[in-house]
Amino acid sequence: MLPAPTDKNGGNVMSETNAEMKPREGDVMSTQIPAPRKINIGTSKHTGVYALDEAGEGNASHHYVIRVQKHPDEDSCEYGHVCFQKGPVKENGINGIHNEDLIVIVMDRLQGFQKGSFRCKDNAMALTKLEEALLWLNKRTQKRTDQGVEGTNIEHKEND
Repeated sequence: MLPAPTDKNGGNVMSETNAEMKPREGDVMSTQIPAPRKINIGTSKHTGVYALDEAGEGNASHHYVIRVQKHPDEDSCEYGHVCFQKGPVKENGINGIHNEDLIVIVMDRLQGFQKGSFRCKDNAMALTKLEEALLWLNKRTQKRTDQGVEGTNIEHKEND
């Protein structure tokens, strides 16, 4: 798990007691990041996923946090931060994870479940769809590599 974003003194920029996750007054990043945006995809029975930044050049956010609600009357706490690659690798170096990395993590978990007492058709179907998602993302990367635009902000050509 990556550490929480910090201010210039190494302090956590997100208020520990604010369930709405607003940056603390005076923090360096308080003027650099918008209010967190709740991602309303899937279920959020026990956790919530929030984007911590505005969409970048590729129209996607780069920083996310997963929070859990302890009890409806209590503040939530953070369980994980995810920082995606920001900018082309050729120009910025590797500075974050890629979509494929998260898919591989979930695939590994489901494969583990399938080897134990939680084996089921639902897990198998989810695993199949994740394998397919990884296939298509890898095809996209290969197209970009073949066209000489991988690692840049240049769009690749569709040749399907």
